Amino acid sequence: MNYRHAYHAGNFADVVKHALLTRLIAYLKRKEKAFRVYDTHAGRGLYDLSSESALKTREAEDGVTRFLSEPALAEHPLLADYRAALGTDIDDGLYPGSPLIARRCLRPQDRLSAYELHPEDADALKALFAGDVQAKAIALDGWLALGAHLPPKEKRGLVLIDPPFEKTSEIDDIVEGVGKAYKRWPGGTFAVWYPIKRETSVRALRDGLAAIGDPETLAAELIVEALRPGDERFVGTGLAVINPPFVFAEEAQTIFDALLPVLARDPSATARVFRLKSKG
Repeated sequence: MNYRHAYHAGNFADVVKHALLTRLIAYLKRKEKAFRVYDTHAGRGLYDLSSESALKTREAEDGVTRFLSEPALAEHPLLADYRAALGTDIDDGLYPGSPLIARRCLRPQDRLSAYELHPEDADALKALFAGDVQAKAIALDGWLALGAHLPPKEKRGLVLIDPPFEKTSEIDDIVEGVGKAYKRWPGGTFAVWYPIKRETSVRALRDGLAAIGDPETLAAELIVEALRPGDERFVGTGLAVINPPFVFAEEAQTIFDALLPVLARDPSATARVFRLKSKG
């Protein structure tokens, strides 16, 4: 409950995560039939980059600010949806979080369910989507939501899981929660964001997700500077996708090829998309 995304909004991880999110939604839009997007740890939905929290870390300067400094990126075929989802908010120094990014990608027949447990952020999220019949903000633990609200009546869709990674049990909680959700909705696409800080934790999460029902699972990781043994710094971002679209690996790598030169902090920066394999 201590984690607040306001300190990190618009950082390099947000740029990568949200760019990939728009592509996952774009794939769902290839069919006319409606779909639902679930955001289990939605936050407040819109962040002021001039706030005290944002200015304390200035993480957006190495993220969305760099993205916007390269006008050609906004015209890239696979990044245009992300730039469009930023809307005019970004011109006013506001950064949309994942629920608002997702909402702006939806068609009239699609729906968004966004969950947030932190009381203040939950209230802000509800106010953001007040009167919106396509988006519902719910003050609830996202893990409980996955147990109670899956599968959706639309039968198609995406679950974005973006937890704070503050508890020592976070890896186990994610693997357990995603495993249960997958059993309830094996046809859904599940996208799990994770920070790259400690290699042992990253490996444990990869292994745990790969073993869930042994579906096809891809990981897309971008590291802005070298991760040294014993390092605790936040130097990379990953998105593991269970039941990914068949085009996801190629599109994610193309996006990385465009973003890496802009987001890299030193020549050691790398990016890759690879399949997770169960050890079982």
